[in-house]
Amino acid sequence: MGGAAAVVSRRPSRLLMLTDRTQTAGRPLLDVVAAAIEGGARAVVLREKDLAEPARAELAAALATVLRPVDGTLLVASGPAAGDGVHLAAADPFPVPAPPVVGRSCHSATELRDAAAEGCAYATLSPIFRSASKPSYGPLLGPEALRGAPLPVLALGGVTTSNAAACVAAGAHGVAVMGEVMRAPDPAATVSALLEAVNVAPVAR
Repeated sequence: MGGAAAVVSRRPSRLLMLTDRTQTAGRPLLDVVAAAIEGGARAVVLREKDLAEPARAELAAALATVLRPVDGTLLVASGPAAGDGVHLAAADPFPVPAPPVVGRSCHSATELRDAAAEGCAYATLSPIFRSASKPSYGPLLGPEALRGAPLPVLALGGVTTSNAAACVAAGAHGVAVMGEVMRAPDPAATVSALLEAVNVAPVAR
């Protein structure tokens, strides 16, 4: 997909959406993603790591289908790059050969430096705020941890429509969200509000 080129050129989407079908309140995951795309989402990470690989590959193909009309980017978390690339966990080895897009989850400045050195196109940094999805996942880093990253960094963990702009103002390229969209009664409106927040926020220099 053409969206991958934007990530490879180290200009990833300012909004990265991670999937979690357990948080959709019984709605089909594809319906939630489709609504998010209607709201402006253009980059999606397929998680669902508990699925058997055939089922996960089938879901990846379905997500790719809904992203294709908007030239979106599909990344697969810690798995075969069935989409445009892979989003690695902090401890995952860097894939060889590398797919067109490689991103990584990071939790410290050291991990950000390592991700940049190995050639990742972007990294998420978490947890920035307290997260309802992962309430006890490590100490909170706060927005100040986003400043001065050596590669495009997306704030993750407790990011909402009310604090997304603060992340960009602190130095993030953008934000990554999961529960904020997965749980939203209106995913399209939530994505639209998130994009408005990150696109109008002053970027830290």
